Amino acid sequence: MTKKNIGWLFLMTALLSVIILMAAFPDAALQSALRGLSIWWDILFPSLFPFFVISEVLLGLGVVHLIGTLLDPLMRPLFRIPGAGGFVAAMGYVSGYPVGAKLTAKLWEQKMVNREEGERLVAFTTSSDPIFLIGAVSIGFFHDAKVGLMLALAHYGGGLVVGLLMRFHGKSQPLNHDGIHLSHRKISRIKRALHSMHLARQEDGRDLGTLIKDAIQSSLQLIIVVGGLVVFFSVFLELWTRAGAIPALTASISVILSFVGIPESLSTAIVGGLFEVTLGARYAGEAGAAIPLPYKAAVAAFILSWGGLSVHAQIISILNSTNLRYAPFVFARLMHGVIAASAVLMLWEYVMGSSLPAMMPMGVSDTYLNGYTHIMTAFCILLGGIIFLALCIHWLRYLQQKFRKTPR
Repeated sequence: MTKKNIGWLFLMTALLSVIILMAAFPDAALQSALRGLSIWWDILFPSLFPFFVISEVLLGLGVVHLIGTLLDPLMRPLFRIPGAGGFVAAMGYVSGYPVGAKLTAKLWEQKMVNREEGERLVAFTTSSDPIFLIGAVSIGFFHDAKVGLMLALAHYGGGLVVGLLMRFHGKSQPLNHDGIHLSHRKISRIKRALHSMHLARQEDGRDLGTLIKDAIQSSLQLIIVVGGLVVFFSVFLELWTRAGAIPALTASISVILSFVGIPESLSTAIVGGLFEVTLGARYAGEAGAAIPLPYKAAVAAFILSWGGLSVHAQIISILNSTNLRYAPFVFARLMHGVIAASAVLMLWEYVMGSSLPAMMPMGVSDTYLNGYTHIMTAFCILLGGIIFLALCIHWLRYLQQKFRKTPR
């Protein structure tokens, strides 16, 4: 049996189990569906829909091409993506998931990125929006606005680190493949950017009214898909909890948390966050008062960076029309979650001004916990050194190629 057939068999089994459990627990299914619908209507719709429409209009007006030409010298050496990725990163960080994937799919359709560039771009532009991170998570769930600063540094900083690491994904390509003719190289970059925007606007050809109408229609379709997935995973999580599958998974996560020194009671938040980011973040913020705040924030940072299977399903539905693969994305989400959680624990004392409390896992000595902290610190320093060295080598090669092409 092939991997694809195994995946379809697992999916059919999961869907059939949901149908059976809905018949067994109709009240729980209804209440969880209403809870998911409330999350979509109160949080996701007002925060995402305007950005969907705005980004679609800006793409049609050629503004993305303008920004792409201006940012190309920065984005290509650092992240190995075209300059248009800078616009996607900015919109993705400001408006949250799944805007980064939506814009990446649009760039792929317009042949502004290839498959590997698109996979790198989706990997580090899928993030939570600041309104949700600060308003809903920090103030709404943690009741502490200062936690928002710590989460923002860990989440967005970790996303940039993921972008730097993902630059090594895929085959090496020539640095200059942005479609600029040699005759244009003597023209200033601002003039080239304006020219790119003009050409893109001409190729689109739609008037402003048609552009806005199409943007609203496509954005409504996408936001409805997002809402449907949130409701589905809310029902899925509640019914599997009633059936006993989620408690078994929670027990397994507790063993892992006890090994790394994080309170086992936060396993409920992690399991919830594996499926739906809003539920997991709420469980982390509303965990027992006996649990130290740094560990709750670290778990929330992991959940925000992982995104939840609900967000993953949204990304898959958006990328379904492209040739971008899911495997690099899920690997980047796991890497982002670990980096963000580790950043919270290592930077807590410097950012929040309070020392990190010692939470000893069962059967583990102080020596082990201190050794674990030192190992993580050394790993981050080594990783930073490798990234810095790689960037230096890349810049030297770039300058060498540039000097070779310069006429004498």
